[in-house]
Amino acid sequence: MVHVLAALLSAFVLPGFASVAVEPNGGQLLEGQFPGTARPGLVYLPPSFDPATRYPVVYLLHGMPGSPSEYTNGTELGTFADAQVAAGTVRPFIAVIPAAGADPTYDGEWAGPWETALVDKIVPWVDANLPTIATSAGRVLAGLSAGGYGAFDIALRHPSLFGAVESWSGYFTPLRDGPFEHVSAATLAANNPSVLARSEASTLRRAGTRFFVSTGPYHSHWIPRGTTQAFARELRGLGLPTELRVYPDRVGEWREQLDAGLTWAFTA
Repeated sequence: MVHVLAALLSAFVLPGFASVAVEPNGGQLLEGQFPGTARPGLVYLPPSFDPATRYPVVYLLHGMPGSPSEYTNGTELGTFADAQVAAGTVRPFIAVIPAAGADPTYDGEWAGPWETALVDKIVPWVDANLPTIATSAGRVLAGLSAGGYGAFDIALRHPSLFGAVESWSGYFTPLRDGPFEHVSAATLAANNPSVLARSEASTLRRAGTRFFVSTGPYHSHWIPRGTTQAFARELRGLGLPTELRVYPDRVGEWREQLDAGLTWAFTA
């Protein structure tokens, strides 16, 4: 059955991408180059993918330094998604996993050229080349660690682009690295999720934007404990629907948070 599904999927051509894996229930993983990026990225297509059907999309931002393989190898995105879609627990969805930085040693933020690439190039390209629900209601932006910060920074700076935003063990204050290393205090404030949430709250409420934040002990050595909980309280205080999850165990923390976040976003 998997071979039949793979044959059907192979008829779908995504420019510049090639199949690199077939997942347990027939989902497919593609690898190629997104516009505006310097490194290869990944696309996950769900079981029974049909180019005539419109799908919601989750854009997944990796940590720093890091790469898109964090999701396919580290958190086994395809295994989880295939099983849940096949079981009818979550809606079939597409996952888009771009890369930031010129090489895997990049240790900055999802900001500057990488924000521009995602917003101005990757999202329009995905909507033009994949059967997506090309509205904010059909787009989720999520990330782990530095990707969690990037997800909130980018989504709040472009409040009409994504209908749901997620941070998994991320942080909510810009760090002076990468594009922010030598910028002014005003630029840092313009990329501070707390400041952005307050300034965009009325727009976000009207749009019905939803938020998911989760945390565990992994970053407790340099991100103060309670940071995620405090940010969740800020969002709720602004009247923004916010789901908070706290994971006490370090073992399997990333996988637990990804699974919970995707289930929250795409519950059937």
